[in-house]
Amino acid sequence: MSEAIGARLPGFDRATGWVNSSPLVEADLRGKVVLVDFWTFTCINWLRTLGYVRAWAAKYADQGLVVIGVHTPEFPFERDIDNVRLAVKDMNVEYPVPLDSDYAIWHAFANRYWPAVYIAEAEGRIRHHQFGEGGYEQCERVVQSLLREAGRGDVADDLVSVAGDGLEAQADWTNLETPETYLGYEQALNFVDGPFDRLRLNQWALSGDWTTEAGASVLNGPDGRIGVRFHARDVHLVLRSRAGRVPFQVLLDGEPPGEAHGLDVDEEGRGKLAEPRLYQLIRQRGPIADRLLEVRFSAPGVEAYAFTFG
Repeated sequence: MSEAIGARLPGFDRATGWVNSSPLVEADLRGKVVLVDFWTFTCINWLRTLGYVRAWAAKYADQGLVVIGVHTPEFPFERDIDNVRLAVKDMNVEYPVPLDSDYAIWHAFANRYWPAVYIAEAEGRIRHHQFGEGGYEQCERVVQSLLREAGRGDVADDLVSVAGDGLEAQADWTNLETPETYLGYEQALNFVDGPFDRLRLNQWALSGDWTTEAGASVLNGPDGRIGVRFHARDVHLVLRSRAGRVPFQVLLDGEPPGEAHGLDVDEEGRGKLAEPRLYQLIRQRGPIADRLLEVRFSAPGVEAYAFTFG
């Protein structure tokens, strides 16, 4: 059993700011069932859980559930409150969000995961947690049980129904053979210094004038390219620009993606890097096989952080 189970719910007084709410203190949560969701806005694993957390917040708010979304950043630009505010708006996150830019709340929970859910009873002790995706039915059953323990007699047995689409669609786990791939030297694996057409499955390479920094690969000149050979339905890339909007093009096995294009590109593979976030490049509609993805950037200043797949 995790040490978190049975522990008192840590407070949120060391948050560096709040979105959607004034700071919540112990008195605000007394007698409430509290669900704490650790997230960061570029995390595809969290995005695939968001529909459930959003639905629970709406369904059980009037029955005594408080959902708190602790935003603990993975990448430097996720510490910027304006970027978090934009993400909260775009993703329809309406529950309170304490900003955990210094990882104080993360450490208070001894947390190590995005996403992670902790559920506390009305007396303030943690009774359940879920690390990573999944466990949705069990989490909701725990919420229902703890609300009844707190004296709510009107809690129904039905479960939320979530039909995630876009970035919130569940991964195609049976065809997912490529892991998250970081593009900074601190966490990079499977980098190959060679032509794209020689890449093996899960290997990646750069072409052009790039500098590989600790957390990202940074394009110094025009005509930079990133290639990766992958096996998955979806491909996403976390990007930021140092120099305004940067057009890019995605090719799949050397051709425009057509119907396999993701949310952030068209059938010709054209997209534009604007705000710092996770971009969906590919969502395949047909059979899944090993494919070669190439992303071409037309201007310098691009920061490429990580590929994720689904």
